[in-house]
This record gives sequence, structure tokens and C-alpha cells, in this order.
Amino acid sequence: MTFGFAPSAATSMSASSASADSANRLARMLEPAEWAEAGIPLLRSPREVVSGLHARHRPAPATAVVAVLDHEERLTASASFARRSIAADGWEFRNALLAHLRRVIPHDLRRRTPVRTAVLLYCREGDERWTEEDGAWMWGLRDACTLHGLRCGAYITLTRGGWQVLGEGRGGRRPSSTSQLSALADTSLDHDPVPLRTGGGAAQALRRTAAR
Repeated sequence: MTFGFAPSAATSMSASSASADSANRLARMLEPAEWAEAGIPLLRSPREVVSGLHARHRPAPATAVVAVLDHEERLTASASFARRSIAADGWEFRNALLAHLRRVIPHDLRRRTPVRTAVLLYCREGDERWTEEDGAWMWGLRDACTLHGLRCGAYITLTRGGWQVLGEGRGGRRPSSTSQLSALADTSLDHDPVPLRTGGGAAQALRRTAAR
């Protein structure tokens, strides 16, 4: 005679719930090919945008910097925040991005077409290769932009090897995740937007600051 124990209903439901949650998280991320097909507008001066955001926020690993650019690629508003210790989930990332966007800039939902673009710089460990965490941030950025009336812009990673605009193949060695790190605090810009384009004195100053 063989004795055994059948799994309880609670155990079965728990396993089923965990499996469904994992499947949902995978659905809330974008593969590089999906991102490339989404028609994300190219940055005209990605190095200046990255250098300017790095100089302003000094992101440490596991820090996200969301920024809003106007039609001339000038910085309108930005905020940085540390990533919570949770599983990579586009829904959670979307909520965090949306909360910070609402803090620093009014929505553009009344416009027929977006005139401002949101970009995301994420400082993390590892190399420049795409990860599921990157896919979740991409999904979160796209959804947050839709809900705030913005165009979805570039997703940029900052690692020890430098920075890279995912889906475009453009990048550089400086700044990197180890460049002049400092204590992180939630930072936002509400007034006096700083232009990040070539030709302006403020942009030159930002580049000199980032190069030091």
C-alpha cells in the first residue's frame, strides 16, 4: 500500500498565481525589435543629452532619470529616483515614471499630437546588452508617455562601459556609471530649462562640467 499527500488547493492556487504573475511581467516588457518598430524619434545630439542629464543628476547604479525635451531638444523638466527592490515589471516602472512626470511637468493630454518628448536614462550594473529589466523600463516609458500626453523618446542605459541608446546602436564611453558618483537624492527641475544642444553657452558649460 502506498501513502502520499495530494497538494492542497491553497498550494495549487499559489503556484498558479505565481506562474500567472510571471507571465504578466513578461508581457509588460518590450524586446529590442519591438522597440525599434515603435518609431521612437532619434535624438539629434544624444551625447549632449546624456552628458547634461549626468551632470545634473549624477546617477548611481539602480537610478532612473526621466527627462522631458521640447521640440528643439532643450531640457524642460527632469527627475531622478532610485529603483525599488522589486522584480522587473513594466507596470511598476510605468507607475514610478508617471508619478515623477506629474510632479515636474503638467500633462499634454489636451493636445491632438504631443509636442514634448520624454527620454529615460537608466544607470545600472552589467554591460550594454539588453536585459529583461531594460525591456520593462521600455514598456513603462512608452505607457507613461501615453498617459501623460508625451511622445515616447529614447531609452538610454548608463553602465561601467559608458552609455548606449538602445535600439539605435549609438553610444560612448563617457559618462559612465562610475563617473563622479555622489549621494543620490530625488531631484527635479521646474524652472529655467537648460538647453542641451550645441551652440549655447549653457550647453557648453554642461559639457565642461561633465568632462571634469
